[in-house]
Amino acid sequence: MTETPAPAPHPSHGTPTAPRVTVRGEAHLEVDPEIARITITLTARNTDRRTTLDDLTRRNTTTLDLIKTHGDAIEKLETGTLTIRPELTRHGRAERIRAYHGTIQLTATLNDFTTLGELVTRLADNDLTRVDGPWWALRPTSPHHAAARRQAVQEALQRAREYAQALDTRIDALLELSDTGSVGGNTFTTTTYGGAGILRSARAETAAEAAPVDLEPVRQNVDAQVEAAFTLIPPNLG
Repeated sequence: MTETPAPAPHPSHGTPTAPRVTVRGEAHLEVDPEIARITITLTARNTDRRTTLDDLTRRNTTTLDLIKTHGDAIEKLETGTLTIRPELTRHGRAERIRAYHGTIQLTATLNDFTTLGELVTRLADNDLTRVDGPWWALRPTSPHHAAARRQAVQEALQRAREYAQALDTRIDALLELSDTGSVGGNTFTTTTYGGAGILRSARAETAAEAAPVDLEPVRQNVDAQVEAAFTLIPPNLG
């Protein structure tokens, strides 16, 4: 019984019988964001440590309840850093505590940008509340990432075919496909995040509710780059 010999691997470098062509494929997409993030910083200050903590806890509960009333528009709600720190007097030899300062930072991720404007306005209208953002983004699993990767591969393939046609031949086999989209080559796509400014709380002088802030989403850039190597059917250059 004779064994069928395995086909010889393609050379890593081109040869006269298997010329090699290496091309680059790129894709640049501009798409609407899918989510927006805001950070909410709550503060409290009092000469009594326990009172400061109680005030901070109350504001945190009120803020969480407000955010949660927006239901499915809130994709993620996270509590970050909580701090209680003393403020010391600046004069005199003895260290005396003048007041206590407390802060809690929350991060909310929303998928409804109409709700976002309303929520930002209501949060910014609360006492001792600071709102930063929004930061617009795509989800890591967004189909736009895959679309950019496919487009980059298709461009590389098209370029290789054009070079082959210029030599009056055809591409034969794919030798290598590598990602050059980011440092280290681990990701095909990169997404840029835009900010729409910072809002600080300011209690309205009247009882009327403030109108929702009109927030325009920042379009996202999705880039993909690949490098591909193909062998060509040997052209007739005579």
